[in-house]
Amino acid sequence: MEENKLSEPAAANRQRRGRWKLLAVLLVCAAPIVASYLTYYVIKPTGRTNYGTIIDQASHPMPKLSSTTLDGRPETLENYAGKWIMVKVGGGDCDKACQDQLYAMRQLRTMQGKNMDRVERVWLVTDAQPIDTMLIRMYDDMHILRVKPSELVNWLPLEQGGKLEDHIFLVDPRSNLMMRFPKNPEPQRVHKDIAKLLKASAIG
Repeated sequence: MEENKLSEPAAANRQRRGRWKLLAVLLVCAAPIVASYLTYYVIKPTGRTNYGTIIDQASHPMPKLSSTTLDGRPETLENYAGKWIMVKVGGGDCDKACQDQLYAMRQLRTMQGKNMDRVERVWLVTDAQPIDTMLIRMYDDMHILRVKPSELVNWLPLEQGGKLEDHIFLVDPRSNLMMRFPKNPEPQRVHKDIAKLLKASAIG
């Protein structure tokens, strides 16, 4: 009996130690992800260090888009979850400003060097206008989805007096809208923002 009374506290102590060790392992594994999100969502630097505008994801949750590929297959941004996604919006009749954005997005991805495969590009087309075949061929590694503009209005925040097609947006690997870049952005400054995010993030 006396032996049993002594062994019960010892067993409880061993169990507690085991739980603490398991918790320590989980914290070590989660630390990189937690750190990257604290850096960009919680910690407020004394001076602005980012070029793009940080978006409050709680106020702009990603909607369930009823988007499709150009051949009519259902596909959404969530299909690319796990990567950083550059998103532009606009009609299929892509004018010079639209083409400049597509080119900039391609260059910004290429500028990430060894990290370029962590970045996807998506053009959300908001009408049924046919897209020029040559344009599709020029950007054949970019995802082009058709979507109702009404599904984007409350999701993508604009500058006062701005339009959806003015901006390139950035979605994080967990499908959270994270950043909006200004109209006619400076490529080097956009590149710097994205490079910093890729360096700080353990996901994507």
